Amino acid sequence: MPILLPTHADHPPIEITLRRSARARRFSLRVSRLDGRVTLSLPPRAREADALAFAREQESWIRRALEAVPQVANLAFGAEIPLEGHMVRLVPGQGRSILLQGDSLLLPGAEAQLPRRLATFLRLRARDRLAAASDHYASLLGLGYKSLTLRDTRSRWGSCTHDGALMYSWRLIMAPPPVLNYVAAHEVAHLAQMNHSPAFWAEVARLYPGYEVPRRWLKAQGQSLHAWRFDGP
Repeated sequence: MPILLPTHADHPPIEITLRRSARARRFSLRVSRLDGRVTLSLPPRAREADALAFAREQESWIRRALEAVPQVANLAFGAEIPLEGHMVRLVPGQGRSILLQGDSLLLPGAEAQLPRRLATFLRLRARDRLAAASDHYASLLGLGYKSLTLRDTRSRWGSCTHDGALMYSWRLIMAPPPVLNYVAAHEVAHLAQMNHSPAFWAEVARLYPGYEVPRRWLKAQGQSLHAWRFDGP
């Protein structure tokens, strides 16, 4: 249930979604780093007035958190997006295929079709890179995986099931290659260790020495890859 939190005259009101939870024992606030949505969780019998008073006390924290949310970037000709760690400019192209020429990505067709066509291009490129990386690390491990799927996930960059099904976010193609390779090594390591024990991290280090650097990049910069919105699934 969204409500507007009245604030000082020099600030616009903040829209907050109230969520009653049977597991909640106290008030708690969350600001999504993906879309800036503010959620206030409260116990089932808590008074809404008390929840709003709590939110008002936390107004400064909420505004700082909202300022840290990446701004949504428009996808249009002339805009720039990251591709394998480098910024490329979206420019009109000829023919049917999307082409990368230097720092320009040439996209044929009308501008209205650009987001959907660009998402398709990125997914295909991500599949090629992630399949190659997964094959490489699986061969080093001496194990095989069952399948590889791509999604536009918000809460994780990859996963590995007990039966060897790998899943990755296709937005990894926007990150520097070492980041994509680290995530592939991380998920493939789960084929041997379905946990995050010291033995698991030893496998990751064996597959991808120096993984700590791209892991830190992903923690610090990963959410910025969600600043672009694409049409289609």
